[in-house]
Amino acid sequence: MASPHPDGRAGIDAALVKRLIDAQFPQWSGLPVTPVEVDGWDNRTYRLGDAMTARLPTAVGYVPAVEKEHHWLPRLAPTLPVAVPPVLALGAPGEGYPYPWSVRRWLRGETAARARIDDLSPFAVQVAGFVLALQRCDATGGPLAGEHSWFRGASPAHYDEETRRCLAALAGRVDTARARAVWEAALAAEWHGEPVWFHGDIASGNLLVDDGELAAVIDFGTSGVGDPACDLVIAWGMFSGDSRESFRRAVGQDDGTWARARGWALWKALLNLTEFVGTDPERANGELRVIEAVLADHDSFG
Repeated sequence: MASPHPDGRAGIDAALVKRLIDAQFPQWSGLPVTPVEVDGWDNRTYRLGDAMTARLPTAVGYVPAVEKEHHWLPRLAPTLPVAVPPVLALGAPGEGYPYPWSVRRWLRGETAARARIDDLSPFAVQVAGFVLALQRCDATGGPLAGEHSWFRGASPAHYDEETRRCLAALAGRVDTARARAVWEAALAAEWHGEPVWFHGDIASGNLLVDDGELAAVIDFGTSGVGDPACDLVIAWGMFSGDSRESFRRAVGQDDGTWARARGWALWKALLNLTEFVGTDPERANGELRVIEAVLADHDSFG
């Protein structure tokens, strides 16, 4: 989830970015470098002048996304219904910074907070349209789901041990019997389809809105080619009631895909909840709401 971070996190600050720009892209030397107001965790992002951003991975595990996005985003963009990050340049390690990095064009819009969207149901249909358009993109030669995508697009079984550990730790806080049934159903619903493109983290922080409409989708670091179930988790993370049903109808997908999607949503919410319990009551309550929504969904459709 995107959130404010102080400059200097992971050893990256505006002064470092300025040195990298000056050394590698002198045509942009002299442009102001300022941290974005709301930043993600995997990368640090800085405004570069008014029209560009510099994006730097914060750890080695996020490095594969740099070349992946640099290569594939220009190929995906022409067939998608809204903007995705235009990659302008690929930076190299330097100035004491050990990883490749990128320069992108700044995309207009604000993160998709509910307060910025008058009616979530039409917005949910727009998000579904993006998910389906991405699935229709040519997957030939695309990066198969695996470590680079943090196993989004693969089987949720990769996180089986972690999920069961979270269930044990949260006994008494969540209905672990119902949650275990959701997880077992996700594991049983094995995917046997043709690989398609998935984003891997369709969430409010990675959706930009302009005047309440979906304007762009950002952060394809967990993207790849495989099982698209992971792209349905927004059904419980952002949508509810009418908007959830609008998303469900518009995006389609078979029962097995929805079962795996519930597994993905449950895994992430349980993992977050174990972190937030006792430290961040507001965010813990948010994860509990997601878990209860997933359990209720399984009761209705599973």
